[in-house]
Amino acid sequence: MLEKIKNRCKTSSIQYSFYTQIKDIPTADWNTINPNNNLFLSLIYLKTLENSLSAHISFRYIIFYNNDIPVAIAAAQLIKFNPNELKLQEFPCKISDAVRNLLLKNMDVRVLVCGNLFSCGEHGFMYSNKIDATEAFENLSYALREIRKTESSDKPSFILLKEFWPESFNTSDSIKKQDFREFRIDVNMVLQLQDDWNHFDDYLCSMKTKFRTRAKKVFKNSSDIVVKDFSSEDIAYYKNDINTLYLSVIEKAEFKIGKLDASTFKNLKKNLTDTFIFKGYFLNNKLVGFTTSFVLENALEANHIGIDYQYNKTYDIYQKMLYDYVEIALAKKVSALRLGRTAEIIKSCVGAKPIEMKLYVRHGNPISNKLLKPLIDFISPNEYEIRNPFKIQLD
Repeated sequence: MLEKIKNRCKTSSIQYSFYTQIKDIPTADWNTINPNNNLFLSLIYLKTLENSLSAHISFRYIIFYNNDIPVAIAAAQLIKFNPNELKLQEFPCKISDAVRNLLLKNMDVRVLVCGNLFSCGEHGFMYSNKIDATEAFENLSYALREIRKTESSDKPSFILLKEFWPESFNTSDSIKKQDFREFRIDVNMVLQLQDDWNHFDDYLCSMKTKFRTRAKKVFKNSSDIVVKDFSSEDIAYYKNDINTLYLSVIEKAEFKIGKLDASTFKNLKKNLTDTFIFKGYFLNNKLVGFTTSFVLENALEANHIGIDYQYNKTYDIYQKMLYDYVEIALAKKVSALRLGRTAEIIKSCVGAKPIEMKLYVRHGNPISNKLLKPLIDFISPNEYEIRNPFKIQLD
């Protein structure tokens, strides 16, 4: 394969190459920046998404170089919202009617997203210690804007960077120097596992009596539910049921950017093996739910689920799923369980705490971009309530 021509960034010593297919990426260069194999930036994961979803989503991959030495990588997706499918009340933050109308009705809703459409967290950009944050984000901004311009028609209106944990705000805020506007989104619910929780019973014993009793009631109500670990073949066999269950949850979601299906789950399981967990929930031999999760370096990320809601209340399926996630996290000996956004109260009842997260957005038109700031000032995360189930306050 011929060497990809490198494009010069604003900073004279930094160049970048961008690719539309995984097969063209120089593997060694990419992996140099991802030495710990961040799963969501691993080439095998990205290739699985590309192979499964390229009919609906366009993918862009960037490698940044300083004197031919890789210093950063980025993964982005080009998506297009269908305004007819977007209900204005289904937005991840509370926005006044006027703001919603301007942001959603008047934008082309074609977006270049640097990040992962299907996972919360910092899975779109990574840079080495050979470059500082300010320079890294300056060049990321430049490259994304230049890539936006390469779209022959129907250019993206917005560039979106999603989404950053609080410990990264000091560095990720560097992108604001490039006229990106920050806004907060709904919190991510995260359970920090304690060192003395060696088994699930240790976790239960750390709870207040009220919450321990609640957990036992869930186990009793769900005692007829049989949970099975799925292989890729199992996912293929139950694909129609999986798609139906998944859509029942997606349709209730407050905000939908992208969605997967059973074929994607099958390929994820086939390619990621034990780092992708798929569990089926059966009642009288009928599949009534499923959960998926990813085993990361130090965390378990709960991901997509499916539920037959006609059985959920009687059998406490969703609550059982949450406790099962805790049990998986303990078995995998990770330090955190990331349960994602929404359903804050019920997730806090299993011990998860709210973590604020940030996104950054920039409009492709400089004039429109200036108008974004006062509009984004109206955006605030949804209000929520939480509970503390533990006898002592955990960090």
